[in-house]
Amino acid sequence: MSPRSPSVNEELRRRSRERLLQATVDLVGEHGYEATTLADIADRAGSARGLVSYYFPGKRQLLQSAVHRLMHLTLQEALDREPRTEDGDELLARAVDAILGLARDRPVLMRTHMAGILQADGFVQCPEQQRLAFLLRDAMVRYGSPDVETDYPMLRALLMGAVFALLIPGAPMPFERLRAELFQRYGLDWKLGVPPGEKPPDGTF
Repeated sequence: MSPRSPSVNEELRRRSRERLLQATVDLVGEHGYEATTLADIADRAGSARGLVSYYFPGKRQLLQSAVHRLMHLTLQEALDREPRTEDGDELLARAVDAILGLARDRPVLMRTHMAGILQADGFVQCPEQQRLAFLLRDAMVRYGSPDVETDYPMLRALLMGAVFALLIPGAPMPFERLRAELFQRYGLDWKLGVPPGEKPPDGTF
């Protein structure tokens, strides 16, 4: 039996890593962060326990990479969905809706992710985060920003702030109002993207 080529080995490693990332978001979403162990994640992914440590220095870093993967896949799907478009306003609206929608639809997972960013280890730079950053930055480019190097970090900060506001235990901001404020800031029509109702909340447009 001839040895596998480097390209085949690389593809196998990529698939193994992605199974671990998917298992992480599934298990943390189902059971919470503390109740999910690295052994649980390896079992769900069908991987050896040692592979988790091979790819990731710890559970917190694994979770951040897993959520960043979920975010960039969700964002990519939103940007590419039919009908396909090159309209910058529509693409930015889809980007906003994709990120806010994850906070609304996956609150346990996203709350855990945001809490981890605020801890001592801070923000994890990883390939998944870089893909997410590329998509958000590109949406700002296609929106027509005259100064992307300034406007992209501001978009990222505003989205993170809105996600935090959606997830505050006991005092969450309404999804519709946060969406309306972001749309108003960027001059986006309420009907773009995936509007949660026919009209925005009173007093926002």
